[in-house]
Amino acid sequence: MPTPAVSLLENGAVLALQTGAGVLRFHGVWLRDNALDAATRDPQNGQRLITLADLPEDCAISSAALRDDLVSITFASEGKTVDFPTQWLIDHAYDHAHDATRGHAPQHVQLWDSALNDAVPIGHFPDLKTNPIPKRDWLAAIRTFGFAKLSGVPIASGALFGIVDLFGHVRETNYGRHFEVRTEVNPTNLAYTGLGLQAHTDNPYRDPVPTLQILACLENSAEGGDNMVVDGFAAAHMLNQVNPAGFALLSQYSARFEYAGEAGVRLSSRRPVIELSPEGTLQAIRFNARSSAAPMDVPFDDMPAYYGALKQLSDIIDDPASEVRFKLAPGEAFIVDNTRVLHARKGYSGAGKRWLQGCYADKDGLYSTLAALEAAP
Repeated sequence: MPTPAVSLLENGAVLALQTGAGVLRFHGVWLRDNALDAATRDPQNGQRLITLADLPEDCAISSAALRDDLVSITFASEGKTVDFPTQWLIDHAYDHAHDATRGHAPQHVQLWDSALNDAVPIGHFPDLKTNPIPKRDWLAAIRTFGFAKLSGVPIASGALFGIVDLFGHVRETNYGRHFEVRTEVNPTNLAYTGLGLQAHTDNPYRDPVPTLQILACLENSAEGGDNMVVDGFAAAHMLNQVNPAGFALLSQYSARFEYAGEAGVRLSSRRPVIELSPEGTLQAIRFNARSSAAPMDVPFDDMPAYYGALKQLSDIIDDPASEVRFKLAPGEAFIVDNTRVLHARKGYSGAGKRWLQGCYADKDGLYSTLAALEAAP
């Protein structure tokens, strides 16, 4: 493996770092803006102390040298010298091939189908409360697969809040801090009936949507009522393979979603069924037949093909080959990334009882907790 080395290119406008994997280039303006010295970033909280207006017009580098595991550079116009850990530069390099494929999966994501029935990610709640290692692994599984199960949850009303306490905070909505999933008379939502529910993401009529949903089982003696989950990113990926033009329509135009099932509540949003980042990375899926409203942002000539693609995506989601299926027992729960994984329920009979409690939370807390655990020594 070659010894790391640095050199200057383009009259000092670019730093070149020779690594074992090749040469990585960094622009002077990028290095100046992201300097790690105490005058640029607060040493306690890491927040930036300068604005773009504070950058010199010319960020050319006059000299660069390697000192142990540091790259030391001096900016010509300021005479300012800053050090960058070599590994930090490697970790933050942007001089590499970028995946420009429309609809590629985000980093850390593993697409899945019904084969995951044999390896459903699961954690044991008492272990997660007391041991950071299984907690880290369980949170990482949610990042990878978009869902995970949990056992050992206390069989008590409100116990699901303890699950959220593992990583973040409850997202309260018009349904309350939590909601009961059991049969009701004159329900405000079809989730509160014994009807089967197609795989869907929750609350697509909100902007932003709650990005996590937790469902915990307190009683489940009714016949049927199995839960299913479907990887929406895998379904979108499959659609892109068989109908790329249809995939483009579902990511290019906004769908509409509405909810007005309660007095004083009228929620609506306009978002694409398949949401991509500007780089083409899969960002979110919004799919919920119960809450769909008439699309109005699709041009007349594209509407038939739009509906054709939507029907194809629906068929992929409904295919048993796409689903992981399980029946929760009292004391079990599961969590889904509500921007990726669709959840469903088989219908159940009036015999016996089925009582689940649900609540919402958000991924920023989960990812923050996971990042802190992964950074721990």
